[in-house]
Amino acid sequence: MYRLLIVAAYAAPLALAPLALQTTQPAPGRPTPPATRAADLQQEYRQRRDALMARLPDGVLLAIGAPEPRHDYLQFFQDPSFYYLTGFREPNAALVMVKRGSSASTTMFVQPRIPAQEVWSGKRFGTEAVARLMGTAARPIPELRSALDSLLRTGLPLHVVGDIRGSQDDESGALTADEQFVQSLRAKYPSLRVQPSNELVERLRATKSASELAFIRQAVDITNRAHDEALRALEPGMNEFELQAIIEYTFRRNGADRPGFASIVGSGPNATTLHYNANDRFIEPGDVVVMDIGASYKGYSADVTRTLPASGRFSAEQRAIYQIVRDAQAAAERQAKVGAQSQRMSDSASATLAAGLTRLGLIESPTARFDCVMNGARAQCPQLMLYYMHGLGHGIGLEVHDPEQYYFTNVIGQGSAFTLEPGVYVRADVLDVLPDTPRNRALAARLRPTVERFKNIGVRIEDDYIVTDRGVEWISRAPREIDEIERLMAGRSAGPAARDSALVGAYRRAVP
Repeated sequence: MYRLLIVAAYAAPLALAPLALQTTQPAPGRPTPPATRAADLQQEYRQRRDALMARLPDGVLLAIGAPEPRHDYLQFFQDPSFYYLTGFREPNAALVMVKRGSSASTTMFVQPRIPAQEVWSGKRFGTEAVARLMGTAARPIPELRSALDSLLRTGLPLHVVGDIRGSQDDESGALTADEQFVQSLRAKYPSLRVQPSNELVERLRATKSASELAFIRQAVDITNRAHDEALRALEPGMNEFELQAIIEYTFRRNGADRPGFASIVGSGPNATTLHYNANDRFIEPGDVVVMDIGASYKGYSADVTRTLPASGRFSAEQRAIYQIVRDAQAAAERQAKVGAQSQRMSDSASATLAAGLTRLGLIESPTARFDCVMNGARAQCPQLMLYYMHGLGHGIGLEVHDPEQYYFTNVIGQGSAFTLEPGVYVRADVLDVLPDTPRNRALAARLRPTVERFKNIGVRIEDDYIVTDRGVEWISRAPREIDEIERLMAGRSAGPAARDSALVGAYRRAVP
C-alpha cells in the first residue's frame, strides 16, 4: 500500500526554499502545489517589511533569527516572525532595518560561506547569494555587533523582533539568548530605548495573503489525505504509533516539510487527554481514537482532528457524545461569517455542548456550577468545564497556534485562517479531583453513575477554515459525520496491523 517516493525538490537547499520556482510535477493523483513565482514571493517579503516599518517611528529594527541547534544532528526550525519578514531558513541570521524620516535601509546578516563547516551542516547561501536573491544589502553575521554599535551611538531607539521575554516566562530566571544580546546593548548604551515589536509583526501575520492561504490550503489537503489513510488502516490490536507512522509517512510522501506539531493519536483513556502524544498504547476493541494532526507545508501548519471508532462502529454512548460535539461545531460554523463577532462562535458551541451534556445527565443543567479554585481562590465554575476545558479554536499559519485577526479585533475578517475544535472528554477520575466540599461531594454522588457509563470517551472534532472574498470556507474536508465514518470503515481493506501481526506480537511480549 505504501511505496517509496523520492521527490526531486527535497534535494534543493532548505534555506530560502519557498523563494525557488516550483519545477517538480506532482505524481498522478497528487495535489498540485500552488504556483508561486520566486519574484512574487520576494516582493511579498519586501511588502511585509515595508508594512512593519510604516508602523514604527524612526529607529533601528533588529529582527533575530533562530540560532543553530546546539548539536548539528538536531533539526533546525526558523523563528516564525523572522521567516515571515525574510523567507530565510538558515540559522544565526539577523535583519537590520533603519528608518530616518522618509528614508530606510535594509541589511541581512547571515553566516558566511565556510566550506569546512558546510561539510557538516550543508551549503550556506552566504552574503552574495542572499543579496542577489533578496535584493538587500548583506553582511556576515560576525559584523552585526559593530554595525549596531555604529547605529546606536546616534541615539536612535532599538525596536526588537525576537525572543526577549526574559525571566518573566521562565521560572528559573534564565534569560534567552536574544535577551542576553539586548541586555549587552543596554549595558553599553545606558540611555538606549528598547521597544519589543513582536506584537506589531503578529498583527501583520494575523492577516494572511493569497500565497499564505494557498500554502495553508495545501497543508490541510495533505493532512486530509493522512486522515483518510489512518481511517483505512485503523483496527483493534494495532498500536497508536502505527497510526502515527502512517500519518507522518503520508505527510512527507505528499510533499509536507514535517508535522506542524507533535502528532496526537490517543485511544481509549488516552482520548481524554488533550495533548497526549506518547502514542504507545495498543488499541482495543470498543475504543475511540482521537487523531489530532497537522502537516506543515512551506512552513505553514494545518490542524485537523478526527475521532474514530476502533471497531468501525460507535457504541450508543460514543455516538451520543460524538453527535453533541459535532452539533456544537455546526452551531459555531453557523456563526462564522465575515464581519461577525468571533465570540458568537464560542458562545454557540458552549451552549450546544451544555444542553447536550444535560440531556445525557453528565451535568445537572446548562448553567449548573460546582465549587472550584480559580487563581488560588474559591469560585463557582460551570459544570461544562468538567468535560470541556479548552477554547473553541485558534489561528493557524506559520505556527499551529498562529496570530489571528479576531484576537485583536474580535471580528472575523478576510485573510483569516482558524480552527473550530469543540470537544468532550469524560475522564474516569473526573469526579475524584473535585475540591472536597459538601456541595461537590453531593454532586459527585449524583453524577457518578452517568460518568461510569460514559467514562474513557473522548471526542474532539477540529476543522480548518480560511476567509477570502468569497466568505468563510471549510477546507479540511475529511469525513466527520457518524454515518459517513462508519460506512467508510465498513468498506476498508485489511490494514497493516493484520499484515504485521508477528511484529506487533513480539513488541507486545517485550513491552509491559
